[in-house]
Amino acid sequence: MGIRTSNDHVHFSAELLDTLRRETPLVQSITNAVVTNFTANVLLAIGAAPAMVDIPGEAGPFARIASGLLVNLGTPQAEPREAMLEAARAAVSAGTPWVLDPVAIGSLPVRTALAYDLVELRPMVVRGNASEIIALARLGTGGRGVDATDSAESALDAARQIAREHGSIVAVSGATDVITDGATVVRARNGHALLTKVTGGGCALGSVMAAFASLDGDRLATTVAATVCYTIAAEQAATVASGPGSFAVAFLDRLAGLDPATVLERAVIE
Repeated sequence: MGIRTSNDHVHFSAELLDTLRRETPLVQSITNAVVTNFTANVLLAIGAAPAMVDIPGEAGPFARIASGLLVNLGTPQAEPREAMLEAARAAVSAGTPWVLDPVAIGSLPVRTALAYDLVELRPMVVRGNASEIIALARLGTGGRGVDATDSAESALDAARQIAREHGSIVAVSGATDVITDGATVVRARNGHALLTKVTGGGCALGSVMAAFASLDGDRLATTVAATVCYTIAAEQAATVASGPGSFAVAFLDRLAGLDPATVLERAVIE
């Protein structure tokens, strides 16, 4: 497949949204305790089926039958850590696309070591904020907890390094989302700041990336598609929200109502 133009990405994103709604991919999310409910609701709204299968002995077998897998390090207690490694290894063995979200790594030793182990299993997509991506590349010490202290553009070299070393698509969240396969760089400019004021606003995007990754082998394009569909819904929700609470509800509604025509009209991709 040749290099997609920005216009190609817009059209393919719209097509993938339609495909996702028809196929209803089953997405296993091993995610943090703070965002489990929101993540499940986001998956339902976009048109996927959530499965929060996150205990050892079940996580691995389920990853073999799931359409996609998210591994999110937000609350990495002992049993979930074991389940994450079990599921990631099973996903690799079965060819299940999986996404790594290395939440708050860098200064926190347990999750940082776990992230280094997981990235060696070659996730198909790595999604994080700039400080997390820099820390995963071992080029920095992370941000302020779950908040980035670096810009997405400043993490581009780190993102390229991870992509080349591990064969992953790397998506760096920010005011402009930066997505790379190590060579090509795509910038998606949709979104709204209110998305950062809702717990799970970033984490749930990882599960949506896993859903889209199950639909096509061009994982750069599927990651771009997941990002623009998600952030367009955020833009729309912000127009009717009076604050973070009403935004969260409106976001789920707009995500559920998003259609390919709206993606074609509103997506801003470079």
